[in-house]
Amino acid sequence: MALAASILLLTAASTPPPSIDVGITGLRNAKGQVLVCLTTNPKAFPDCSKDAGSVRMAVKATDAAHFQVAAPATGTYAIAVVHDENANNKMDMALFLPREGFGFSRNPAIGMGAPSFKSASFAVNGDTAQSIRMKYML
Repeated sequence: MALAASILLLTAASTPPPSIDVGITGLRNAKGQVLVCLTTNPKAFPDCSKDAGSVRMAVKATDAAHFQVAAPATGTYAIAVVHDENANNKMDMALFLPREGFGFSRNPAIGMGAPSFKSASFAVNGDTAQSIRMKYML
């Protein structure tokens, strides 16, 4: 029995974390980078800086049509992306409107402000994929 438990533990420990294939469509140009935020924390969505356990990365805009994000574990996640055209590592604003493009997993409807975590969240139980359409306000 102990041997079986040890084998099970070793097998579970060697299982790689799930990966999310992300495809972004609708970039208005290939300038700059796409900032990616992957979180399980509804209170930290869409700003991953409030979540120490989040996955944050920058992908060159020229490579944003298809890339992978490694999820830390299985769970419920949401993704937010920003087309950081001038590569200053933040979303630029004009008054209260985003000057740069943005998008979310599951492509929820956008009203005033960011969508809820619930409307953008999806289950990660193994390798999965998300297609995100960019939106531009200006």
